[in-house]
Formats: sequence, C-alpha cells, structure tokens
Amino acid sequence: IKATFDITLIVPKDRVALSNMNVIERKPHPDDENLVEVKFATTPIMSTYLVAFVIGEYDHVESQSSDGVTVRVYTPVGKAEQGKFALEVATKTLPFYKDYFNVPYPLPKIDLIAIADFAAGAMENWGLVTYRETALLIDPKNSCSSSRQWVALVVGHELAHQWFGNLVTMEWWTHLWLNEGFASWIEYLCVDHCFPEYDIWTQFVSADYTRALDLDALDSSHPIEVNVGHPSEVDEIFDAISYSKGASVIRMLKGMNAYLLKFQHKNASTEDLWECLEQASGKPIAAVMSSWTKQMGFPIIAVDQEQVSEERILKISQKKFCASGPHDSEECPNWMVPISICTSEDPKCSKLKLLLDSPETTVSLSGVGADQWVKINPGTVGFYRIQYSSSMLESLLPGVRDLSLQPVDRLGLQNDLFSLSRAGMISTVEVLKLMEAFINEPNYTVWSDLSCNLGVLSSLLSHTDFHEEIQEFIRDLFTPIGLKLGWDSKAGEGHLDALLRGLVLGKLGKAGHKPTLEEARRRFKDHVEGKQVLPADLRSPVYLTVLKHGDGATLDTMLKLHKQADMQEERNRIERVLGAISAPDLIQKVLSFALSEEVRPQDTVSVIGGVAGSSKQGRKAAWKFVRDNWEELYNRYQGGFLISRLIKLTVDGFAIDKMAAEVKVRKRRALPVCVTAVRTARVQKNAFWKV
Repeated sequence: IKATFDITLIVPKDRVALSNMNVIERKPHPDDENLVEVKFATTPIMSTYLVAFVIGEYDHVESQSSDGVTVRVYTPVGKAEQGKFALEVATKTLPFYKDYFNVPYPLPKIDLIAIADFAAGAMENWGLVTYRETALLIDPKNSCSSSRQWVALVVGHELAHQWFGNLVTMEWWTHLWLNEGFASWIEYLCVDHCFPEYDIWTQFVSADYTRALDLDALDSSHPIEVNVGHPSEVDEIFDAISYSKGASVIRMLKGMNAYLLKFQHKNASTEDLWECLEQASGKPIAAVMSSWTKQMGFPIIAVDQEQVSEERILKISQKKFCASGPHDSEECPNWMVPISICTSEDPKCSKLKLLLDSPETTVSLSGVGADQWVKINPGTVGFYRIQYSSSMLESLLPGVRDLSLQPVDRLGLQNDLFSLSRAGMISTVEVLKLMEAFINEPNYTVWSDLSCNLGVLSSLLSHTDFHEEIQEFIRDLFTPIGLKLGWDSKAGEGHLDALLRGLVLGKLGKAGHKPTLEEARRRFKDHVEGKQVLPADLRSPVYLTVLKHGDGATLDTMLKLHKQADMQEERNRIERVLGAISAPDLIQKVLSFALSEEVRPQDTVSVIGGVAGSSKQGRKAAWKFVRDNWEELYNRYQGGFLISRLIKLTVDGFAIDKMAAEVKVRKRRALPVCVTAVRTARVQKNAFWKV
C-alpha cells in the first residue's frame, strides 16, 4: 500500500520532533504554552511501513551533501561529536548512489538518529533512519576500527534502502530479497568508494558469501524467492538467504539504474528486475538467474584434471551440496553455473569462461604446462563450493604459500575445504594440512576466516579428546604473525593492520599462549589502575584473554568497568566477552547478569551467546539457562527475530543427535517451524563432522 502522508506532531516545546519530511511550520500550541505544533511537508507517495516520527532530547551535527541534500545525525545529549563519522559517511554516500544509479535522492533531507533500546540494527524509514547507538555513534578516542567499519556498512546499507525498498518497493514479501539482497551488496560498493583502504570486497566473501553458503547448505534452507502467505512467516525470511545469498548472486550484475528509473514510486517483482537487467546487458539474465532464486541450495563443483602434453583437460561436474553429506537423489537439481578458470600464469585473469547447464562437461586449456596450477572461480564470485581432486589441491598449495593466489581465492580455498570436512566428505586432517600452508599469510580477512573456522573446529572438538591438540595447533599457526605484528601500532599502519592485530592477539590469548596471556594481564592491570589506557583496538582481545584465564576478581573488575562505561560500544564490547570466564559458578553469575537491568534487552542475547560459544561447560550452562528462563525470554522478545538469534547462538556448538531432538521439541509451539528446523539442522550438521 502506498500513499502520501501529511504529519503534524504536538510535542513539549523543549523536545526535538522529527518525521520523514522537513519541518515547514513550528508554532505554539493554542491551549498549552508548554507545547508546540510541528508540521511537516507532505511526503512523496510511499509505503506505510516507512512512515516514522521521533520525539525526544537530542543533539545533532549537520552537513550538506554535494548534491544539496541536508544531512543530520542525531545523538544523545552531549554526544554530538560521536555523530561526525556517520555524517561523513552519509554525505559521501548520497551523491555516490545518485551518480551510480542515475537517480537523485528524492527527499530534501535525511536524518540519521540513534535510539537507545532498539532490537534491529537499523530501520530505513524514508528520510528518518533509526539506528542502534552502536551502529551510528563513533567516539574518536574510544571506538575501535571494527566499529568504524560496522557504522560505515550499516549507514551504507540503510541509505541504499532509500532507493531499493523506499523509492522502488517489493511487490510482496516473496521479493524481500530485492530490498535486503541489493542493500547488502551495495553497502559494500559504498564503503569501497568511501574507504578503499578497507579492502571491503574481500571481507564480503568472509562475512556474507560464506555465511550464506553455510545456511543454504542446510536441508531446511529456502529459496531466495519464497512464497509468504501469512504475516507470521515474514520474520522467518529476514535471514542470510535474503540478505547474504541475495547479495552474492547479484554481485556482478549491472543495470540497477534502469530498474530504479522504471519503477520509482511503484512496486516491483524479481521478474521486473531481470527484464531491466536483460535490457542493460543484452544477455538472458532471467534464464540463468531463475535457478538461483527459485530453488534452494547451491551446487558443489567437482573438478579433476589430466595433463596431455601442453594441454590441461578438466572434467567438471555439479551436484547439490548438502551440509549433511553428498546428495545422492536421482532428482538432483541442476543450476546454470557460470564457471571461470584461471592459472598460475595470470591468477587475476580468467583463461576460460563457460556456463555449466548440465550435470557435467569436459574442457581443454591449451598452453598450460604440468608445473602450472589451475583454479576454478577466481575472485570467489560464483555462488558454489569446489571440490578439487587430490592432485589439483596439492598443486594449489604453493600458490597459498607464495601468495600468488589472490587473497580472496586463498580464503575461498580453505573455506571450501573446511565445509567439505564439516559435511563428512573429507577428513579434518586434510583441512589442517592446508591451513599449515597459511603460515606466512599477511591478509586480515584470510586470517579472520581461518580464525572463525578454527573456532568452530575447536568448539566441536571440545566434546572429544582432541581439544588440547587443536589449541596447540592454533598457537603454532598464529604465533609467527603475532610476533610480526607485536602489541603496539607502528608508523604507516592502517585500518586492516589494527583489525589483524586484535584478531591474532585474541586468538593466541584464548588458546593459552603464555607470553600473550602475561602481557594481556599486565596491560589490563595498568588500564584498570589508570596508568595506561588500553587503545580501543586492543580492548576486546585483552578483555577476552584475562577473562578466559581469570577468576572471580577478574570478573568483578570487568563488571565494574561495564558499569562505569559511558559509551554503549564499550559496554557491548565487555558483554560479548564475559562468557569467556571458565568457572561454573562464575558462568552462572554471567548468565544472571544477562537478565539484569545493567544489560539492555537487545544485548541480553549477545551475553548468553558469548557463554554458549566459549566452552563445552558454557554451552551446557547457557542451554539450561535458556530452558529454565524460557517464558521470561520469550515474553521479552515476543517471539521476534532476537529469540531466533538466541536459539541459534545457544545450540550452534552442539554436535550430538539427541541435542537436535531436544532443540526440536523444546517449546515448538513458541517458535516458527522454519526457525526450529534450521536450528535443529545446525546441530545435526555438526554431528556429521569427519575427524
């Protein structure tokens, strides 16, 4: 439903009043001198779900974009300085989107405002975008590099919605991915424009592409386009399929400007988009893309090779990839798979491109000698996993060691192998052998993905006798890069160096690396005593390390820091690591703290999730805590997406079939069937692991 809106608010005269449009009149209320009437300009024709108004006490910073749009960032009173970074991002982003889409921003102003208690990360109300404080505010002295990057991405995402979703709105919830998939893709385009030093497209592969692959490999996944017949089903599709898979499958597509021009102020479907893209590219987009949007899942591309003189013969086949193991059904679906192939001669350039529209094919690469490696999917653009033959995988290891493979391809190679192991298709030994080749890796995002996968492996092996062995492996792998980086930033270092240092020190500290633990304790003591304040980028790894190996006094000190913190980012930073504490009685103290008034309701989830993700004991304690406090938690979140996230975080580390059954039956009436099935499948997926 779309309409125009005329909004007038009657508010206390000392309050800020905002709505979608600009104020055209503010006058005293005729019957009460303490009130004023604030009248706003008539909106363009717009969807009802985007209407918004805010009344409260706020400070703000203001600027104007190069194309004449007034931009304001509203902050809590006294924190206007913390709105300047988001203001900078927004004023750069609006003209960038205008030029990219060839469609101007249609309103005279846009306000970005921080809301204290806010369940979602942000909401794209047209002209009045609401954010969690941690998604908008940056303290120049106390915010870490990852927070700056997060704010840039969220601002880019929500401003993209001013075009995708607001100007052109999905025809029905079936086409939700038109909103969220495009915004999730374009936010990276925006950040790459504003901050090219972030290497953000490599981070996209780790943060969105692989996340979507993991969820879409579950038997309980769903297509990008999913029929929605009832309002209760809408929340279920706000997931990594709509956001991250949607972003991944359109990553290289062009023609959005034609789509926006044609459907501005209207509703559109997926088919409308394909028609515009076909006109822009002259290629059969609809035929190719329908297999990716109308059926769930994705293929695993199996590749084998044979050398014949100076010619490399590749046998390529596709089959549906399932987290539960090989898909052997006779009714296995096919995809129209864009395949690109590069060689060590030119790792950044595709030597051959083809469209695989059948179960298998054979191709020949001329001029490829026996000493050259061959890589499928350079740039890790195609949405699929790859399983190389043993000889092909062995030949790629030198490309990892000497860094001749692109960073994004080094990342993709190990992530694919890790997922194959998790599905029980290869042994964990093969994955660890590949990971050893990353000993000289310099790239932050590659290390981040390695760290994440090793964290999952460590979590699952906590149920076995191999837990200490994997900690030793982590210490051996991360020590060289830790020694190279050191604890303190050096002249000439940038954003990615800061992210990498925090990642590596946190990983070493958690794994029990003694020199890291000793230095973390020394710096933490100085920080608490006021002798030397910890740089923002070191706080998370130091807090994590001292808590992981700390006692009750350490926890009490951390809770005191939480109480004293004036910045929500710092409070959240502490909340996320509290679960690292090891003693059973202290774990219970943290869980009780999660439901206290000290923690905002939307942040309770991250405290409990931190406990569940920390250790075998933490997982069991967190799951019991959720069961014992289910009514309070469910009522707190009213069955919304936060309760779904809580269940996910609580059960993800389990790898026992009987746990899957318990997750499935526990309060089934209170959870959407889709959510229950996905969480159950995650536990079952872990149980398939092939050690």
